[in-house]
Amino acid sequence: MVLCFVCCCFSMPAALAQVSFEEAPINYNQSKPENLITRLQTKLDAGKVTLSYDRKKRTGYLSSVLESLEIPVSSQVLVFSKTSLQVKHIDPQSPRALYFNDDLYIGFVQGGSVLEVSASDAKLGTVFYTLSQTESSKPAFVRKTFECTQCHASSMTQGVPGHIMRSVYPGPDGMPVFREGTYRSDHTSPFEERWGGWYVSGTHGKMRHMGNLIFRSGDSSNHLNRDRGANAVDLEKWFDTEEYLSPHSDIVSLMVLEHQTKMHNLITRAQFEGRITERDATVMNKMLERKATFQSDSTKRRFASSANRLVDYMLFVDELALEDSIRGVSRFQTEFPLSGPRDQQGRSLRDFDLEQRLFKYPCSFLIYSESFDALPRPILDFVYQRLWDILTGKEQSKQYAHLSAEDRRAILEILIETKSGLPEYWKL
Repeated sequence: MVLCFVCCCFSMPAALAQVSFEEAPINYNQSKPENLITRLQTKLDAGKVTLSYDRKKRTGYLSSVLESLEIPVSSQVLVFSKTSLQVKHIDPQSPRALYFNDDLYIGFVQGGSVLEVSASDAKLGTVFYTLSQTESSKPAFVRKTFECTQCHASSMTQGVPGHIMRSVYPGPDGMPVFREGTYRSDHTSPFEERWGGWYVSGTHGKMRHMGNLIFRSGDSSNHLNRDRGANAVDLEKWFDTEEYLSPHSDIVSLMVLEHQTKMHNLITRAQFEGRITERDATVMNKMLERKATFQSDSTKRRFASSANRLVDYMLFVDELALEDSIRGVSRFQTEFPLSGPRDQQGRSLRDFDLEQRLFKYPCSFLIYSESFDALPRPILDFVYQRLWDILTGKEQSKQYAHLSAEDRRAILEILIETKSGLPEYWKL
């Protein structure tokens, strides 16, 4: 059993080379994780926290786990394509539910034997777990390695252990019709290619997506009638929503999930590349009898490449421009902005726009995450310098043209007031 945001076991052209994360200095499978799941397990083992088991609603430990980990029910999104190893329990009448916050993802399947869990780990990136849905006096999160990384560590996850969010053409039983193709989803994806195999609740005006649709015999990917699944505010006509903690699969939650999953993958990629580059530089400096702190041009280019890739995604380069307003139907749209820091003017990187783009201030809220702060120092130095150059207007490359002078100034001011660990020159 693994957490598969969408199944990935078919080949794709490589976008980024695979990182050797099972070897030193990463040692992904052998290293001891340190994240919110390990901390919760420590409290469970010590009797400081208990998990309640819900027999009545048949959700097992789900509600208690969400509460213990501070994951909002409003984040719920539902995927009905058969793209998880608990595949026999998933279909359009029984979708899989996903819940998330900034650092954690929980997957729940009706009748499934486990909760599927993944955590963002400061040193190891995404770490996978399961929690048995059989009632126990000592519930335990069990780490999974090869069972998950065989799919969740490929070009589709930036070559590191990570998450996949995909859009497919689902048949009547939920099985993807792979001959029609699939799409990876992030904030740059065309709207019409998003959420195939997912339920989507919320309004989006004249724009059309692939959610809420069954691909039937005679349908064609070139002539798919997307109107049938558009602007749905009630999912009851497709399945019994009473079986879930929320009746929604909120469109705003889906859009945040798209951004966040790839952002986590890119942070992990930068973490691994940075540590590998440091290892290689140490070896070369020793061989050539140079100072341990010396950085060759090659080393600097490697650090800069990782940092620039991360910065571009953080600043929503190539983000899809919305053609109409987005409105969610759950509490997510109002709850999500409340959980992050705000500057003295009341501004936050979690504030939504939803008219022309996802966020009002396009800089990823995951800049506040523990994983971001744990990036190797040389990577952070390059990231902060790049951000400074862009936000102060020194860098005016075309890929940042979507950032107006007002955007840049607002993001800069918000970060200076709310982000700890900034270099001293940011405060001048």
